[in-house]
Amino acid sequence: MSNQSVQTVSTSNDKFKVALAVVAMIAGVVGFFYLKGHNKPALMCAGALVAGLAFAVLLLWTSATGRDFLNFAKESVRETKKVVWPTRKEAMQITGVVFAFVLIMAIFLWGTDKLLEFLLYDVILGWKQ
Repeated sequence: MSNQSVQTVSTSNDKFKVALAVVAMIAGVVGFFYLKGHNKPALMCAGALVAGLAFAVLLLWTSATGRDFLNFAKESVRETKKVVWPTRKEAMQITGVVFAFVLIMAIFLWGTDKLLEFLLYDVILGWKQ
């Protein structure tokens, strides 16, 4: 037997659900800022935002494309948990190396600029500044 992956084509129903989810998400954000602009309580503003986002997630969960995206997001979070982050000491050392390199590069570029300025204006063109 062959082990071939089969890619399903999303139906127009799935595309409609995704579009509706995007509209619900935008409606939640717009509702948040609309209520915020009319000095409504913060709880009401946050409720509008959370309701729009929750409805969008529920709509996405019912479509194949949305489930694929949400599974991808879960896998991404799982992968970030596997990352070995540097210790504070290592991060400070790396930051120090970066700052030292930037300082040395800035001095080098300033020196190169001044040398080229001297060669071009004083030696070649004979202009004195």
